[in-house]
Amino acid sequence: MTIHAHALLFDNDGTLVSSLASVDRCWTRWAREYGLTAEEFGRVELHGRTAVEIAADLLPAEVVPEAVARIEQLEVEDVPDGGVRLLPGTADFLASLPADRWAVVTSATRRLAEARLDAVGILPKTLIAADDITRGKPDPEPYLLAAWQLGVDPADCVVFEDAPAGLAAGRAAGMTTVALTTTHQAHELDADLVVKDLSALSALVTDRGVEISVRA
Repeated sequence: MTIHAHALLFDNDGTLVSSLASVDRCWTRWAREYGLTAEEFGRVELHGRTAVEIAADLLPAEVVPEAVARIEQLEVEDVPDGGVRLLPGTADFLASLPADRWAVVTSATRRLAEARLDAVGILPKTLIAADDITRGKPDPEPYLLAAWQLGVDPADCVVFEDAPAGLAAGRAAGMTTVALTTTHQAHELDADLVVKDLSALSALVTDRGVEISVRA
């Protein structure tokens, strides 16, 4: 299978990097600090959602801004302690792409996203973070904004995601979707193509765009 695109849009956590251990450490501490029981905390989905949405599900509205600032602080401080690592295939796949043909589209804040990306040596020319949007995934806004910033028609974009919410956002934006089974099982992911991670793919840049293929 070969997918043709003019721009490639990547989720970060679970797609380019893994920060699951950091997320677990930091959010567990955060929940304790705000007096949440394990049952209360366990009923919300963390992955692929913005911190403000998660906090709003769990806490009174007047506490949310302070709580969001606190979890950002905890996660940023955790990065130097091994809070992030590159997933297989990320470095080689991104190195094969021109800087103006791809973007990172994350539910993390810009401060946190930049800290994690910098820690593993990824320097995207275009980054869409939680600070840039009003509606997070599964709404298409983050991916539509990335396409607009790259100057590419959404129909000519490919979204790379590991979470159902992100894949739903890509589909709603009218984009081709590629799912990675790094955090969810294949049957949980609705996408045009499902692979284990970016090491399963290769990219060939031509004068007509980028051709993405599954490695033999």
